[in-house]
Amino acid sequence: MKVKQISVFLENKSGWLAEAARVLGESGINIRALSIADTTDFGILRLIVSNPDLAYQILKEKGFTVSVNEVIVVEVIDEPGGLAGVLSILRGVEINIEYLYAFVQKTAKAALVVFRVEQLDETIRTLQENGVRILGEQEVYTL
Repeated sequence: MKVKQISVFLENKSGWLAEAARVLGESGINIRALSIADTTDFGILRLIVSNPDLAYQILKEKGFTVSVNEVIVVEVIDEPGGLAGVLSILRGVEINIEYLYAFVQKTAKAALVVFRVEQLDETIRTLQENGVRILGEQEVYTL
């Protein structure tokens, strides 16, 4: 149920994001989802990719500062209030969300939301007990 997310530290300079994307593309790694958080001096590119272990290795070899974190990918009904329902479940058991970002599936009527939380195992258990679908890593990597 846990999915590996690649985080890449990028200087806030023209071309760094393009270079990271080029390196991954040339290595046959497909980006499934991404998010960028930035400040004046740097940004953090968070990626869900088709092959996180290879992505980590290649980016590291090319001189990028890279880390791997575990996240969960939750299916949320793509309708008004869909996300609110999932967030209410987590609020009810006082689980803190560090960050989240979303992407939409191509065929299903659901959005996929990537969650980074403090209590990963508790979050998985709580969501499953409440009927929320959590995708496994192979399912996510091959979307």
